[in-house]
Amino acid sequence: MKINKQEIDQRMQHFETVCRDEGIKLTPQRLEIFREVAQADDHPDAEQIFQRVRGRMPTVSLDTVYRTLWLLNDLGLVVTLGASREPTRFDANLQSHHHFVCGQCGFIRDFYSNDLDAIRLPDLIRSFGEIKATHVEVRGVCRECAVKLRK
Repeated sequence: MKINKQEIDQRMQHFETVCRDEGIKLTPQRLEIFREVAQADDHPDAEQIFQRVRGRMPTVSLDTVYRTLWLLNDLGLVVTLGASREPTRFDANLQSHHHFVCGQCGFIRDFYSNDLDAIRLPDLIRSFGEIKATHVEVRGVCRECAVKLRK
């Protein structure tokens, strides 16, 4: 699912508002790093973001990308995805949604489901603490990997 320009613009505006409210400088590097996550529908990891941003901003460092991504996470502007043994993936889509993850190649895509949004959680979970969000991560094999596996 391609992210439309209006959604990207809304994400950028929200990013700028949060940074100003929190007294965070809007540096060119931070703007480009957030823009890359905001427009990406593949939930890139830090290395992928670094490679893409470096194409537009050759002086950006991998360290700057990591520090910015964790700052964005701390500000609630992105969420992290993926298992702890895999590279952390980043997602600027803060709307209620779910993920399909290919266990072969790491392909990740958003999907929306009213049924999953309305899922009733067991009462036991509330005894662990306050629930802030839920999402379903569906793990499988993407079409491209499935074709390769059949050959």
